Amino acid sequence: MSEFTFIDLFAGIGGIRLGFEAVGGTCVFASENDPEAQAIYQHNFQHEPAGDIHLIDAEAIPDHTILTAGFPCQPFSIIGNKLGFADTRGTLFFEIERILAVKRPPAFLLENVRQLASHDQHRTLKVILQRLESLGYSVTWGILNALDFGLPQKRERTFIIGFHDPIHYRLPVANKTQAKTLLDVLEDDTTIASQWFASDYIVQKRLASVQHKQQFFPSIWHENKGGNISILPFSCALRAHASFNYLLVNGRRRLTPREQLRLQGFPEWFEIYGSESSVRRLIGNSVAVPVVEAVAQSIVNTLFHKHEQPIQLQLGVLIHE
Repeated sequence: MSEFTFIDLFAGIGGIRLGFEAVGGTCVFASENDPEAQAIYQHNFQHEPAGDIHLIDAEAIPDHTILTAGFPCQPFSIIGNKLGFADTRGTLFFEIERILAVKRPPAFLLENVRQLASHDQHRTLKVILQRLESLGYSVTWGILNALDFGLPQKRERTFIIGFHDPIHYRLPVANKTQAKTLLDVLEDDTTIASQWFASDYIVQKRLASVQHKQQFFPSIWHENKGGNISILPFSCALRAHASFNYLLVNGRRRLTPREQLRLQGFPEWFEIYGSESSVRRLIGNSVAVPVVEAVAQSIVNTLFHKHEQPIQLQLGVLIHE
């Protein structure tokens, strides 16, 4: 296992950190502006993140091998208003660019929602890639699904990876060798507090909606925006706010915070800290840890072991392996 350092920008509750620590990384700096996320992060990692990234002097950030950033997704998500760079939160990408320009780490990983790839007829992503390439990085991007990396959650996310050397990089391929099912995630209903169960009215309404569909257990019943109910052997993507209401375990109850953490691939030692509403929100905004770990391992393999062959860097070209 290679030893390297990384920084954790827009750290949330530490999902990206967990993935990079799993492959030998040491976090030397973290930044997160949300006080509730800061509290959970500090509680679990004994590391207090710095606050507002706008106020952070790039020169003061320790040197590092890999910059990581799950930068805020609301401007590009299907749930948000999709204004992109017209939304002030969208400009947080430029804070990443500012730090990359000063620190020049050998590699970086950026993570965002799937919709980033298609936003504004692909122009938003093109701007991001061109600005990264103008800093001298060879850049690859792609979309990975947590279902393909052993988690029972359909969660597609855009990953952007760059190397300061002209390296040809490929995203990791699907790996389900140790795939978990809902049986590994869900707790026994008899151990669940009554507060997590839906009302009789909601349960009966859901049952009426699926009377002509095959029911099986365990399952998660997903209600889409149009009110259609799907009975699935996995969870649809957790969301910052809506997961509490649009996903029901076996059509009867909501997911507990521990079950949501498991769906994101967090370890059992990770402690739930703070109010239930804030924990639900922050888990929904987090990342699928096994996906990050797979990407982190592929970056390390490329960076230190040169598994891929160098290519000539082409500025301004979209590279989608």
